[in-house]
Amino acid sequence: MTYPNAQNALGQYSKMAVHAGVESASPHRLILMLMDGALEKIARAKGYMQRNEIRAKGQQIGWAISILEGLKASLNKAEGGEIANNLEDLYIYMERRLIDANRDNDVAVLDEVTGLMRQLKEGWEAIGDQVSSHPAPGKAIGE
Repeated sequence: MTYPNAQNALGQYSKMAVHAGVESASPHRLILMLMDGALEKIARAKGYMQRNEIRAKGQQIGWAISILEGLKASLNKAEGGEIANNLEDLYIYMERRLIDANRDNDVAVLDEVTGLMRQLKEGWEAIGDQVSSHPAPGKAIGE
């Protein structure tokens, strides 16, 4: 037996929870949320790819690419210098690889991008630990 109202309520609750999480998140946490979102979309795309659900696979990959665009837009090149430029290059590379994966139905390419994103996320998490335990004088955490 299905409960359409329960499914709808659950969907609404999830949207509200995400919205509340975004509103209260630090800039550092927002980047982590974007990275988690990209990893989720790529994992879903992989499942759809393996089941030969072409349209759904393409949608998930498109959303992952949009998230990468958001990550690129969040870069502060004026203050980030070479690191920001290298991150931008890496995001562009991952976008291209996702396009390749979509075109070629190549799970290995999705795994490659997932590995890169996980490494970035781990690094970002480590930076967050440093920022939260050693804020600069006169600066709030996340500034």
